[in-house]
Amino acid sequence: MVDLREQALAFGVQNLADVDLLTLLLGTGSAGESVALSAAALLERSGGLPGIARLGPHALARRGIGPAKATRVAAAIEFGRRALLRALAEEREVLDCFERVVHWAQPRLGALEHEEVWLLSLDGKYGLKSARRIAQGGLHGCALLTRDVLAPALRDGASAIVLVHNHPSGDPTPSAEDIAMTRAVRAAGELVGVPLIDHVVVARTGARSLCETEGVSAAMAPRRVSERAQSERDRSQANRP
Repeated sequence: MVDLREQALAFGVQNLADVDLLTLLLGTGSAGESVALSAAALLERSGGLPGIARLGPHALARRGIGPAKATRVAAAIEFGRRALLRALAEEREVLDCFERVVHWAQPRLGALEHEEVWLLSLDGKYGLKSARRIAQGGLHGCALLTRDVLAPALRDGASAIVLVHNHPSGDPTPSAEDIAMTRAVRAAGELVGVPLIDHVVVARTGARSLCETEGVSAAMAPRRVSERAQSERDRSQANRP
């Protein structure tokens, strides 16, 4: 352990193997097992670093390292994730097409083993004003009401919104519940002047747009979000008395 610390100080942590980094995070081993063996066993049981990154502190603790060490590891993973995401988001990200929404969502949600729903609030030029997790559930989904979507969107002053959620099963095909929720949010958004531009489902195997599922032709699927937004605004204004 001392050798690892000295190596990290002398040559940088970037030169350490995954098992060495985890050894430093754990700090101590468990009864009858050295910290290096504990780190190696945790990596093996979790499927390596990508597997550990998908697990929260409770799941990590169940793999034999205890809640204190599990929380420490989960916090380190989250700290690194935030540093990367903030570095990538120094300029406001423009989400003006389905592919860019997928590019934003896939690394954040695609590999999770529980379902999360995120609200992306856009400005008038389709720049990302805010991204909020508005619901979290288990393997088989989570409950969401229209007010859970529109209340934070209105607080953020969104000109338009995009919904994103993941399917832990790995299949991005929208469910009947996904389609029903999309229609409800879209209708409610029209009433308050905050159009729902798209609802994107991501998974390990790919991504799908709910616009396609609701009958948008394949030729229109890659259309820019800005064009969709204008169509939504036009339809909303036409329906107003």
